[in-house]
Amino acid sequence: MQEILNAILAGDTSSDTFANLELPSSYVAATVHKDEVDMFEGKETRDKDPRKSLHVEEVALPELGPGEAIVAVMASAINYNTVWTSIFEPLPTFGFLERYGRTSPLAKRHDLPYHIVGSDLSGVVLKTGLGVHNWKPGDEVVAHCLSVELEGPDGHNDTMLDPEQRIWGFETNFGGLAQLALVKSNQLMPKPDHLTWEEAASPGLVNSTAYRQLVSRNGAGMKQGDNVLIWGASGGLGGFATQYALNGGATPVCVVSSEDKAEICRKMGAELIINRSEAGYKFWKDEHTQDPKEWRRFGKDIRDLTGGEDVDIVFEHPGKETFGASVFAARKGGTIVTCASTSGYMHQYDNRYLWMNLKRIVGSHFANYRESWEANRLISKGKIHPTLSQTYPLAEVGQAALDVHKNAHQGKVGVLCLAPQEGLGVRNEDLRAKHLDEINAFRGV
Repeated sequence: MQEILNAILAGDTSSDTFANLELPSSYVAATVHKDEVDMFEGKETRDKDPRKSLHVEEVALPELGPGEAIVAVMASAINYNTVWTSIFEPLPTFGFLERYGRTSPLAKRHDLPYHIVGSDLSGVVLKTGLGVHNWKPGDEVVAHCLSVELEGPDGHNDTMLDPEQRIWGFETNFGGLAQLALVKSNQLMPKPDHLTWEEAASPGLVNSTAYRQLVSRNGAGMKQGDNVLIWGASGGLGGFATQYALNGGATPVCVVSSEDKAEICRKMGAELIINRSEAGYKFWKDEHTQDPKEWRRFGKDIRDLTGGEDVDIVFEHPGKETFGASVFAARKGGTIVTCASTSGYMHQYDNRYLWMNLKRIVGSHFANYRESWEANRLISKGKIHPTLSQTYPLAEVGQAALDVHKNAHQGKVGVLCLAPQEGLGVRNEDLRAKHLDEINAFRGV
């Protein structure tokens, strides 16, 4: 592994150099174990500790198949799907791997008693399988985390509709929180060359998700002049939504939970901010009953900021806690676009505010390759910036996941895999210097 790292650190992008490197038979990865899926039984979600379930250990290098690549992972990042995997909620991911393993002899590789997690990476291609022509050893890349088979017709208009669509590192094995990763070639995208390894790894899943959810015609189709309500507007997902609103001529109304997070939004350029901790909204009277008076108070606070206008789009991802308020707050004919549901999947809302006011609820899940490519292109051009706030070594991946689980983070939490330290991997110093203030601002520096 050291020889691979030395070649990367030397900045040698020669295809021959990397093609001639010998791949190890094993590598270090973050895993969960199939025989431990009951370890948190009887505990409340908040009391489940990823540090107990995530193992950093040596695993066997998988066989390389057609249309695939082995990538040396310099850095990765934590997403909520990693947290869910680590606490075995809403169900253990081994069911995903078992079902995938039954689809073909090649997919059988993924059905193992351990699951290598992680749906982000930045790194260098080491080896490609048969049928891969657009990527070669030595290419510096980031990963789009959609895994598709595309053997049926449904996915050819939008790959997110492919019957065999899966999220790599969550519903497949050999993910990015590791020294090496197995990906399909149609997951690869060029690494933004003005970013460090850890910065480049951090946008992946959340940047593409925000792009589809807010910008794409498959999501809300945001246009200039729209008012956009963004929950968690400084976070890993909401931070990108805030940037897309500002970049696309819309006006974000940023909902955050602290003054520190409000300040991050201001540094991005947002002006309309609601600190929900200060406002003290109680959308739920008790476990079963919501309070429409609080919805109305929330709506008034929004209109006080916008000059009397309701929001055209609600960027919704907390789920159960906020969904009733989100449906209420959208303007007549407005759109509530939803993914994730980090506070709970069972949403409740008053349908009168939806049907009588001609509002739409749009479900959005990750992004197709084209949408991810466009989102990554905007990163590469310095128009959208990473929201990385903290980076851990791979050995401390459990703590990194716990931070996200406890919402003790701002922006995205990164993980160094092969990279020995932060700050490496910048190839375009001029572009970095041009955008350094924004990069630092969006990191909450």
